[in-house]
Amino acid sequence: MDVSAGGGGNSLPTTGADGSKRRVCYFYDSEVGNYYYGQGHPMKPHRIRMTHALLAHYGLLDEMQVLKPHPARDRDLCRFHADDYVSFLRSVTPETQQDQIRALKRFNVGEDCPVFDGLYSFCQTYAGGSVGGAVKLNHGHDIAINWAGGLHHAKKCEASGFCYVNDIVLAILELLKYHQRVLYVDIDIHHGDGVEEAFYTTDRVMTVSFHKFGDYFPGTGDIRDVGHSKGKYYSLNVPLDDGIDDESYQSLFKPIMGKVMEIFRPGAVVLQCGADSLSGDRLGCFNLSIKGHAECVRFMRSFNVPVLLLGGGGYTIRNVARCWCYETGVALGHELTDKMPLNEYYEYFGPDYTLHVAPSNMENKNTNRQLDEIRSRLLDNLTKLRHAPSVQFQERPPEAELPEQDEDQENPDERHHADSDVEMNDAKPLEDTGRRSSIQSVRVKRESAETESTDQEQEKGLAVISSYSLFSMAMGETTYREGW
Repeated sequence: MDVSAGGGGNSLPTTGADGSKRRVCYFYDSEVGNYYYGQGHPMKPHRIRMTHALLAHYGLLDEMQVLKPHPARDRDLCRFHADDYVSFLRSVTPETQQDQIRALKRFNVGEDCPVFDGLYSFCQTYAGGSVGGAVKLNHGHDIAINWAGGLHHAKKCEASGFCYVNDIVLAILELLKYHQRVLYVDIDIHHGDGVEEAFYTTDRVMTVSFHKFGDYFPGTGDIRDVGHSKGKYYSLNVPLDDGIDDESYQSLFKPIMGKVMEIFRPGAVVLQCGADSLSGDRLGCFNLSIKGHAECVRFMRSFNVPVLLLGGGGYTIRNVARCWCYETGVALGHELTDKMPLNEYYEYFGPDYTLHVAPSNMENKNTNRQLDEIRSRLLDNLTKLRHAPSVQFQERPPEAELPEQDEDQENPDERHHADSDVEMNDAKPLEDTGRRSSIQSVRVKRESAETESTDQEQEKGLAVISSYSLFSMAMGETTYREGW
């Protein structure tokens, strides 16, 4: 793969480097908009339905293969998550949760991550879309999209930050069946802690997160957190401050990601497109425009490497729908008109009824000096990798089962594509074949470029900050949970 040839440009061709049309698939389940976290909760799955409506009225659905994801099964989810945690998610209901107080506390299910009707089905749906997207990339598609996915905070044994199942980790595990190296990029305003933790000790997955750092959920993502053991320097954290704008963001994103692509040379990219980094987000404090956010999609697309686009955060839902619609257009190579077509959610987008909204005049607290220091430090870390890791392939783990496609289902929104039904092997294939270091289920001690004493102080701080409630932020509270 020659990432220097045509990679990193601003052009938006609809075809790949070989002149063939980009093959894009899109996963959507019409039921996803019915799930409801509860009164006052900022996470609203309804935003996925709003996004889909915009895609339909902009004519983008006709440009993609539209697939309904097969729900992920218990054994699919247990490729990463603990059996007892998955069993709990399957069994708990709003009616029975009072009888499971100890389990609720153990698995961190409650305020941020409430029990609601259909919780497990919701998890199965969004995880099925992400893993199905990985399967499609493994079988020749160029871009796969699942805006319902991207829930990056979930851990092996617990929910966190509105996330119950880490669909991203599951999708990366699927991609690793075919690709020696997978790159994960996270542009959500919150640190992608669950994904980083899962792959912290391997050199086969590189994680790069651009996020607000400081007194902010989840409190992780220090620039000194670089990975551990074989994974040292394969975790990159880009800590940002309030008010970052398009120009400042891209002054970091493009040189860093360009160098990552040059050195790491991934076979596939997973891009988490959390929209809470947009200007005006209910929980966010960045100042990115939709075009600035989408420039990250445009840039990663330009390398002609298979890309899985996922959703994530985003709590001003009219802007979330705008953003993911526009980024779907970017994936397809289309520049969408700003004037919004009539659609069933048209009133949400008033008074201007346009696809784009102007960023605010908030102060950018990221100084040029700070940006230069961050860029220089991370580019220096990348030089320590020297070359892409060499992986000797042994026996390939069992592929996802690909049943016959049901040709009788004519509605593209309802049909199931054969490739999207993911049959996982119950064994731990990546561990059994020795192709990569095993995924650590607990937070390992951060191995950074700093002294051991600095590490110890930092870990103590992380344990404290991570108790901060994301839901409390949404409700305008400034208090911390018990134990602060």
